[in-house]
Amino acid sequence: MMRTHYVGELSPGMDGQEVILAGWVHEVRDIGKIKFVQLRDRSGIAQVTAKKGVASEEVMKAMSLVKESVVQIRGTVKAEKQSKKGYEVIPLEVKDLNPISAMVPFEVTGKVPAEIDVRLDNRTIDLRRLETSAVFKIQHEVLRAFREKLIELNFQEIRTPCIAAAATEGGTEVFRVEYFERHAYLVQSPQLYKQLAVIGGMDRVFMTVPVFRAEKHNTTTHLNEVLQMDAELGFGDHNDAMDVLEKAALHILSSVRKNCGEALKTLETEVLVPEKVPRYTYSDCVEKLKAAGEAMEWGHDFTKEQDKKLGELIPEELYFITEWPTKVRAFYSHPIEDAPEKCNAFDLIYRGLEIASGAQRIHKPEMLIDALKSRGLDPAGFEFYISPFRFGAPPHAGWSIGLERLTMKLAERENIREACLFPRDRHRLTP
Repeated sequence: MMRTHYVGELSPGMDGQEVILAGWVHEVRDIGKIKFVQLRDRSGIAQVTAKKGVASEEVMKAMSLVKESVVQIRGTVKAEKQSKKGYEVIPLEVKDLNPISAMVPFEVTGKVPAEIDVRLDNRTIDLRRLETSAVFKIQHEVLRAFREKLIELNFQEIRTPCIAAAATEGGTEVFRVEYFERHAYLVQSPQLYKQLAVIGGMDRVFMTVPVFRAEKHNTTTHLNEVLQMDAELGFGDHNDAMDVLEKAALHILSSVRKNCGEALKTLETEVLVPEKVPRYTYSDCVEKLKAAGEAMEWGHDFTKEQDKKLGELIPEELYFITEWPTKVRAFYSHPIEDAPEKCNAFDLIYRGLEIASGAQRIHKPEMLIDALKSRGLDPAGFEFYISPFRFGAPPHAGWSIGLERLTMKLAERENIREACLFPRDRHRLTP
């Protein structure tokens, strides 16, 4: 057995109990007759204290470790009021499991800051930083809470392809791949497939799936591969979909607040959970921007600067923007019947950034064909998608949350790459 406990499971109440710990050496202090090692595992840091005359000579010698050494320590928990955690570990045996043979590229403790590119080039080491570890503890909780809530709401989990015969949302910003004797594409979205699942009678579905966008951008809020948390529901409209998204988003925030206290403390942030998520129309937002002196024309998407300005004009951290101009949304967004220049599409904004988007979908094949033609797309290339709608498709709607964007905002990071385990952007293909 390599360990009996994680550090986070230790407590002063275990005074006198023998334990086996395993992890990395975070810090080392040698003041002659006393040697201290801070042992770090995924759950936290424990202080290991060896005193000359108490510990054996073999243990005292073994405590002379290099930082980031991977070790196993067998010892006894000792209640100690002067310790921050109220206990320390007295070592009985110390094993260096794999002596370090190369210089660690940067200071894991954070005492000497490292540039983000240096950290990403050495991501395995970066993951040992307490701040980086905290980000992914939050991301784990986001995924767990999302799945928990959708199952509670009677949604069925599915898996959809990452390779498609056509660009799933149209346009040219797709990665083309060789698929035996023909061309295929990495999906921009699981959108078409989750709709087909609903039309096939599965009714309420959800998934987590990677998506790919061949956009040559270099921003702090975009990646070329991200993970989406998607949901689609049959026999419902955009309001029904927003109701589900609101419940899911609030549950995620509540779960992170409840279960990630130490991670949030490490990142020096907190998460507030509103009772409701207000809804503003696109037109409301345009008027707010105009009133604030922005040169905003109806029918255009908001710029990054205008998104930031809206965050200042709207007091809530979490809110919807609804009734978007039809021409700026995906072809399958259902137009509003008495105002076809607008559609039943929506975005969910958190801390000034769009973290989710969705819409009621067009469910009549003739409307889909017209929508595709209006975008300059050939309906023949989407026949696999349109055809099932001819056999009876119910009204339906859905949405997608961007995992990395939501994690980035919850953890209050400045760059989305910090919220992706191994980010893929225009220039980064390794590690």
